[in-house]
Amino acid sequence: MPSFLRSYFPILDWGRQYNTNTLTNDLIAALIVTIMLIPQSLAYALLAGLPAEVGLYASILPLVAYAIFGTSRALAVGPVAVVSLMTAAAIANLGITDTGEMVVAAITLAFLSGLFLVLMGLFKLGFLANFLSHPVIAGFITASGMIIAASQAKHILGVDAHGHNLYELAVSLIHELPNTSIWTLAIGLPTLVFLFWVRKNLKPTLIKIGLPTRVADIIAKAGPVAAVAVTTWITALFGLDEKGVATVGSVPQGIPPLSLPSGDWALWSSLAGSAFLISVIGFVESVSVAQTLAAKRRQRIDPDQELIGLGASNIASGISGGYPVTGGFARSVVNFDAGAETPAAGAFTAVGIGLATLLLTPLLFFLPKATLAATIIVAVLSLVDFSILSRTWRYSKSDFLAVAGTILITLGFGVEIGVSSGVAISILLFLLKASRPHMAIVGQVGDSEHFRNVDRHSVKTCPSVINLRVDRSLYFANARSLETKIYDLVAGQPEAKHLVLMCSAINQIDASALESLEAINHRLNDLGVKFHLSEVKGPVMDRLRRSHFLEELSGRVFLSQYEAFAALRA
Repeated sequence: MPSFLRSYFPILDWGRQYNTNTLTNDLIAALIVTIMLIPQSLAYALLAGLPAEVGLYASILPLVAYAIFGTSRALAVGPVAVVSLMTAAAIANLGITDTGEMVVAAITLAFLSGLFLVLMGLFKLGFLANFLSHPVIAGFITASGMIIAASQAKHILGVDAHGHNLYELAVSLIHELPNTSIWTLAIGLPTLVFLFWVRKNLKPTLIKIGLPTRVADIIAKAGPVAAVAVTTWITALFGLDEKGVATVGSVPQGIPPLSLPSGDWALWSSLAGSAFLISVIGFVESVSVAQTLAAKRRQRIDPDQELIGLGASNIASGISGGYPVTGGFARSVVNFDAGAETPAAGAFTAVGIGLATLLLTPLLFFLPKATLAATIIVAVLSLVDFSILSRTWRYSKSDFLAVAGTILITLGFGVEIGVSSGVAISILLFLLKASRPHMAIVGQVGDSEHFRNVDRHSVKTCPSVINLRVDRSLYFANARSLETKIYDLVAGQPEAKHLVLMCSAINQIDASALESLEAINHRLNDLGVKFHLSEVKGPVMDRLRRSHFLEELSGRVFLSQYEAFAALRA
C-alpha cells in the first residue's frame, strides 16, 4: 500500500492491527464518552445560541471523519466550550435573530473552518499555531471560562441578560436580579451544587466503599446524565414549564439531515475572520491535548495531518447540520483513561449519539435549560486558572504582560478581539526581545577552554582583547543593537586592539545584519581595532563566504574562542 495513502488516511495504518481486545477497549471507552457527551452536546449548543439538536448533530459525523483522517488514538472530537462561545460571538456579529438563519450561519461557519484547516494541513501550515504562545492560550481560556460562566448565569436565575463581555454581562445580570424566577433557581442552583460535588467527590467516595475504579469512573461521568434525567422528570411531573422554567422544548427525532452551507458570498466573507480564528484556536487546543496523551503511550501525532483530520471533522459537521468542533480536553482525557486504543472509539461514540438522537430526543422536551447551564458552568470553571499570572510574573515579566493583557482585553472586549490582541501582544513582545538580544563580555574560566560571562563567573580577561558573545541570531531587528553595543565597548576600553565576536549562538545572519557587520568592521578598522569572529557555525560560514565580508574582514575567523583568546592575548 503506498505510504502517502497511509499518511493521509491513518485508519489504513492502525486498522491493520485491529483485534478483538482493541475492540473491547474501544467500546468501553465509547460508552463512557457517550454518557458524558450527550448532556455536553446539548449544553454547548445552548452556549452557542443554537437549538439543542445542533449539538447532537455536531457529535456524530465529525467523530467518524476524525476516525478516518485523525492521527491521535485518544482525541475525542466534538463541541467544546470555547469554540461554542466563539461561534455565538461570530453569529452575534451578523446581527441575525431568526433561528433558521442562525443555524445556516453556524453550518457555514463549520464548513468554512473545515476548509481553512484542510488547506493549512495540505500546505503544511501547522506552524502558524506557534504564534499563539501558551501564556496567551492560558489567558484566553481563563477569560473565556469566566465569560461563559457569566453568560450561563441567566439560565440559572431564569432572567433575560445579554452582553458580549464580562462587564456587559455583569451589569445586565445585576439589572435583572429582581426578575429572578424562583422555580428556575430552585432547579438550577441545586443542580449546580450537585454537579460540583459529583465532579470532585463522587468517584473517591465510590472507590472508598469498594467499587472498582473503572465502575466508579463510569458512575461519576454519568452524574450530568443523572442531573438531566431527574430535573427533566421533576419539571414534567410538576408542570414547572408553565411556572416560568425554560425548557429545551421539542427536539427533532432522527438522524442529522444532510445540509449545505449558505450560497451567500456576503455571509462567507463576514464569517471568514471568525472561521480562521476558530480554526487556529481549535487546532491549538486539540493538538496540545493530542500530543500530551500520545506522549503518555509513547505514540506520536502528525500536526499537519491533524489539521486535515480536524478540517474533515468540521466539514462533516457542516454537512450534517452541526457547528464548529475540535478536540476537547476533558472529554479526551476521559477517553484516554477509559482505555481507548484507536480513533474507532470515536466512531463508536458517534453510533451512541446517533442512537440517542433516534430514540431519546422526545424525552428532552421538559429538560430545563438551567440544568444545561449548570453543566456548562461546572465544565468551564475547571478551565479558569489564575495561577498562571503568578507563575509568569515570577518567571517572565513579558509572558505575564501577554497573559494579563489577553485576560483583560478578552474580559473587556470579547473573545475575538481578545485572542487577536493576545496574538499581537505575543508577536510584539517577541520582536521586542529579539531586537534586544542578550550580549555578554566573556572571559576564560581558569586554564580551561571554557568562556563565561564576566558578571557571573571569575574569569581571565585581557585589556587589549574584548570578547563579546551574542546569544541570538542576527537579523534586521537587532543588528543596530549589536553595533551600538560594540561601539560602546570599544569607546569604554581605549587600550583594546582586538574585538572577538563569539558566534556560538548565532544560527543565521540576514542581509541587514551582514551590512551591520561590514559597518562594524570598517569602523573598528578606522579606530585601530581588529574585528575577529569565533565559533562560526557551518551554515552561517557558508553564507558569509558568498559575500565579500570575509575578504574585507580586518581580523581572522577562529575555530574556537579559546584559540582566538590565546592567539590575540599573546
